[in-house]
Amino acid sequence: MTQQDDGRELLARRILTYMEQRLSDPGLGPDRIAAAHHISRRFLYKLLAERGYTVSGWLRERRLAECLRDLADPSLAHMPVATVGSRWGFPDPAHFSHAFKSAYGMSPSEARGAGRTALGA
Repeated sequence: MTQQDDGRELLARRILTYMEQRLSDPGLGPDRIAAAHHISRRFLYKLLAERGYTVSGWLRERRLAECLRDLADPSLAHMPVATVGSRWGFPDPAHFSHAFKSAYGMSPSEARGAGRTALGA
């Protein structure tokens, strides 16, 4: 591995960490991520594509995973489903519900019920 490859890998890890730390920000997108790392949007896309990701795909996958985790958490059962989506970067409840159902084959409410059933609640 060359020094350039090491630098690219380090930058990619920093970008993914940056994105992970800001998952709840619905305004997080390619322009902001690229600007924060002083790179072009095109280079951002290239770096992530080399690792099998798209910016929007990675964000959506990670946000939905956090929503699924929260919906299964009995200590968050009092929180409305729309609030769970909003806290992880899905401010539009309809968009959240559609994205969630597309990813997991069930609505967020169904996932919450399935989580309770699995836990014996």
